[in-house]
Amino acid sequence: MHRVSPKVLALLGTLTLVWGTNWPLFKIALDELPVLTFRAIVLVTASLVLLAIMLARGESFAVPKGKWPALVAASALNLFIWNIATSIAVLYIPSGHASVLAYTMPLWVALIGFAVFGQRLTGRLLAAILIGASAVVALMVPNFASYAHAPAGLFWGLFAGFCWAVGTFIVKRTSWQGMGLSLTFWQVVITLPPMLLGALVIDGLPTHWPSTQALVATIYTGAVPMALGTAAWFALVKLLPAQVAGLSAIAIPIVAIASGVLILHEPLSPLQAVAIASTVLSLWLALMPARRR
Repeated sequence: MHRVSPKVLALLGTLTLVWGTNWPLFKIALDELPVLTFRAIVLVTASLVLLAIMLARGESFAVPKGKWPALVAASALNLFIWNIATSIAVLYIPSGHASVLAYTMPLWVALIGFAVFGQRLTGRLLAAILIGASAVVALMVPNFASYAHAPAGLFWGLFAGFCWAVGTFIVKRTSWQGMGLSLTFWQVVITLPPMLLGALVIDGLPTHWPSTQALVATIYTGAVPMALGTAAWFALVKLLPAQVAGLSAIAIPIVAIASGVLILHEPLSPLQAVAIASTVLSLWLALMPARRR
């Protein structure tokens, strides 16, 4: 296993903190905004932020010839379907339960990579995946009753994780020559029209102006976690093997739990403590090279 550079580790750490600490903000925004309206505002904000950065840096908006089908597929799986599936899941089960299911993505990446692409799993990486799976199971255990009474929530949560995994492979296995931030920009832009239409048809026009707190939470979610965080994620997918990049996402719900404990003073259960320890060990095995004898 190749050594992961400090820059990649720094990018991974920043992404984990940005995406993980964003979960408590969802509650603030969704207390006042319908789900699709919230998602639409987030995508509009993200597209404007990415557009401004690209114009300031003089980056090209060009898409390599023949890559539009892959770009549309990646956008559909990574952003549109994932957002819709998780939104449907929270109609049946609590949002925290749905988020745990959505972050089964690393396990789907490992299974798809092995079964479809014949990717070899080293003993060290297999151990990391199994330990990471134990962390996900530890987070799921308290929620099994909810899943049993709402199988639709279980399906849509797992479907979100599966689609994210397939989208990760599309990004990883496609040559995006000359595309930097434009890879994220176009995926956000492609997702925006159907999300706006869904918000208009299902949620309807807003009947009140949200509070400053909810508006700030929503705009921050679009500007930082969605725009910059998603760009960082696609950069990691290019730099790391798919299984390792996917495994890194296991840390995000752990950070979400920790931020809930620190910010919202939520209790920390023994199973959550086990999940945190398992995640740390899993990431260490995946990202740190084995010592050579």
